[in-house]
Amino acid sequence: MMKPDTPPPGNDGTILEIARVLALLDASRHSLAALAAAVNLASSRQAELVAVYVEDLDLLSCAAFPFSCEIGAQSGVTRPLTVDTLEATIARQLQRVHQALERAVAGRELRHRLEVSRGPVAGEALAKAGPEDVLVLGKAGTTERWGTRLGSTSRRLILEAPCTVLLWDERHPFRRGPLRMLSREQSSGAQAIPDWLTTLFDGFSPLPIRHARELENQLAHADAGGLLLHRAELAQLLNEDPELLANVPLPIVVVA
Repeated sequence: MMKPDTPPPGNDGTILEIARVLALLDASRHSLAALAAAVNLASSRQAELVAVYVEDLDLLSCAAFPFSCEIGAQSGVTRPLTVDTLEATIARQLQRVHQALERAVAGRELRHRLEVSRGPVAGEALAKAGPEDVLVLGKAGTTERWGTRLGSTSRRLILEAPCTVLLWDERHPFRRGPLRMLSREQSSGAQAIPDWLTTLFDGFSPLPIRHARELENQLAHADAGGLLLHRAELAQLLNEDPELLANVPLPIVVVA
């Protein structure tokens, strides 16, 4: 294992810094836990925190259909879904996001702002992210009551984002530990690993893993540290098991 103070391997030895930390919020407990992680990361690296809230245009479009309805998750009661009621729900959610952001940064000298836009969630988030940013997501969003299955929006973001993605797991308290990496031949390219990862993790530890099931079994009882995956690795593993990310009880860092 590499020592915590050893710079992570890169293609030219340069130190890679963070331009901004982006936190995609939807007022769910998973996204709010990710916000806390984003605040800590931005503070430690003196980076700007940008909280992103996207008013889902696809959902608003669905409300325009006369047969649209919503079903209470606990009561099972069916109610008409109208544009007006959905707009009111979005306004309340935005207010909760704004309040959560102010609470999260209270007492910190941290540059921060809330960016609000309207459109497809994944498209809007991808458009805001730059190569030097870190995008922080919760493992589940507004559908969290149905479990932690990775949704299509999250899947697109982690596989297409132009920057590093930190996928936070609210279900398990975070404990510092090693950042595990797959030690396969195809993983030994010249891709740089961000230096800021030493802020969250204690060194790097290789895993001789080839398949999703092996990775899940290896990390089933892990309670410290995290997992780093290159996007090509992640895409292959998700093809083997779409539930992989939900089954790994650790924060996951996805890099190019």
